[in-house]
Amino acid sequence: MNSFMMTLNRHLVEQERLYPQATGAFTSLLSDIALAAKVISHQVNKAGLLDILGLAGSRNVFGEEQQKLDVFANEAMIRSLRFGGTLCAMVSEEDEELIPIPDEFPRGKYVCCFDPLDGSSNIDVNVSIGTIFSIYRRITPEDAPGKLEDILQPGYSQLCAGYVVYGSSTMLVYTTGAGVHGFTLDPTYGSFVLSHPKIKTPSKGKIYSANESNYDDWEPGVQNYIRWAKKSTSANGGGMNSRYIGSLVADFHRNLLKGGVFLYPGDHTNPQGKLRLLYEANPLAFIVEQAGGKATDGRRRILDIPPDNLHQHTPLILGSKDDVETAMEFIQGKRKS
Repeated sequence: MNSFMMTLNRHLVEQERLYPQATGAFTSLLSDIALAAKVISHQVNKAGLLDILGLAGSRNVFGEEQQKLDVFANEAMIRSLRFGGTLCAMVSEEDEELIPIPDEFPRGKYVCCFDPLDGSSNIDVNVSIGTIFSIYRRITPEDAPGKLEDILQPGYSQLCAGYVVYGSSTMLVYTTGAGVHGFTLDPTYGSFVLSHPKIKTPSKGKIYSANESNYDDWEPGVQNYIRWAKKSTSANGGGMNSRYIGSLVADFHRNLLKGGVFLYPGDHTNPQGKLRLLYEANPLAFIVEQAGGKATDGRRRILDIPPDNLHQHTPLILGSKDDVETAMEFIQGKRKS
């Protein structure tokens, strides 16, 4: 192996050395998440060969039909995290209630929220999908099981957030509040290798990502912004291009690197949108802010929204700072065209 190759584990250890009080538990937790990502990646890459495609015959907490890979990814995350001794509890987008750590296993001082397989409706057509996660420090006494209040913390309390995108390569991107770093899985060594250090998103991009089939149900401010974004004028830098994959992780990852804005606003049917605050909005908002971008529900900073339940929804607009601020001006009625 190249002696200059910076693996995820090596990067975590070097970061840990900056904090004399560190115990290694946080590094161990991220390593457990990386292990689960490798297991999921292996199954995703073999999805066309194994009996892992199609519906699982079950529904998640929202009544949505689960894909077989949804169920597999959820179990992979739970098994990887449950026995490491770093968590006191975890929650998954696929489970209705808090997932406790059994009494017979050691408990740690962290909690983890995760969406085990974002974009699962694209599984059967070989489109990029992903895993999203965030980590908080527990706020209840450490000698007791984790409780709901350990999970229901505002996004600004996150210690770490990240995602894994399973595409042409498998890539893990994370932040601990000191910049954003991306690691690509090297299949030769089975290690995540630093490939995108200190990611910074452009302050303005050329891409807007939104499900325009919902256009007629959006509030006028959102409609006005989309109409404006399509126009090719000197005032908006020549107009923007529409790119929408339908996998949040994939759309976000592209816009993070190239610049742009992702929008999933509320509509007449779903006034709070369809994305989940804990599992999707908060972790990606933390990442984009650390990369120099911005995240809002149209009126409030995402990371300032107080969660009141495990599956709370929120409108979400995030991406390049200038693009998000322009969208907010339209949504708030400060601009019409």
